[in-house]
Amino acid sequence: MEPNPTNPRIEQFRSEVADLDIKTPADSGERTYLLVGIVLMVIGGGLIFAGYWGASGTGVLAEQIPYVLSGGFLGLGVMLVGAAMFVRYSLSRYLRYWLIRTIYEERTQADKVVESLGSIEALLRETARSRADAE
Repeated sequence: MEPNPTNPRIEQFRSEVADLDIKTPADSGERTYLLVGIVLMVIGGGLIFAGYWGASGTGVLAEQIPYVLSGGFLGLGVMLVGAAMFVRYSLSRYLRYWLIRTIYEERTQADKVVESLGSIEALLRETARSRADAE
């Protein structure tokens, strides 16, 4: 059941959210950080592949170690930094959405409780009035 969009509490909520002046990812550098994280993960994968490619070209262990160090470990580090950036900014977007949705749901629930209490109050007044008339 979708709440009535003309409800004054919903309009108040919308105006309060607008007053928060939260910038969307398109307005800030957040989307850029997401893309940089993805690019770093791809570059890290490429470095690991390049390290493997170079190390697989020789059977001498002493010649393979530089490839493992420069390609493998550097690639792994770059991938971890990219993944950390991606996860951090993805989580911030999701948690911001979750917080606003939780506030919205709580206000909707509070409106339903107030409406129910109003109905109960009206029934109690009607019952008291009918008892007073019966006496």
